Amino acid sequence: MKNEKTYTVDEATKLMENFCAYQERCHKEIEQKLHDLQMIPEAKEKIILHLLQHNFLNEERFSKAFARGKFSIKKWGRIKIVNELKFRNISPYNIKTALKEIDDIDYLKTLKKIAEKKWVLIKEPNAFKKRSKMLNYLSSKGYESEIIYEVMNGLIK
Repeated sequence: MKNEKTYTVDEATKLMENFCAYQERCHKEIEQKLHDLQMIPEAKEKIILHLLQHNFLNEERFSKAFARGKFSIKKWGRIKIVNELKFRNISPYNIKTALKEIDDIDYLKTLKKIAEKKWVLIKEPNAFKKRSKMLNYLSSKGYESEIIYEVMNGLIK
């Protein structure tokens, strides 16, 4: 038995305003939420337009907040951040703008810090295998291989 609640455009608009006010959202998340609410295409367009006009939905602001948050909290590298933003259909311009939020010096310091922590945790007697595990770990965090090698060469001496 389906007990799905239906929403008027005004109710859905209020719901989406609260959804956006809670944290930054991208268009893809809004469209998914409206789909989940079973809104018709005309209503979806009207609500999205309202959210854009009243600055509840702002792709550039979302991109910047996303990049800052994923880097500072989850310690993600630029590659992983870019891939996640692309997955959310963020424009190349906004991706580029978002990456400017990450300071190069902080980026390198963070990579060194997580590399040092991980290096101690990898219990592998074979030096080659240990390096390989380290490389895989840092790559999976989204860091670029050139700077991974630089940091690893500094660690191992």
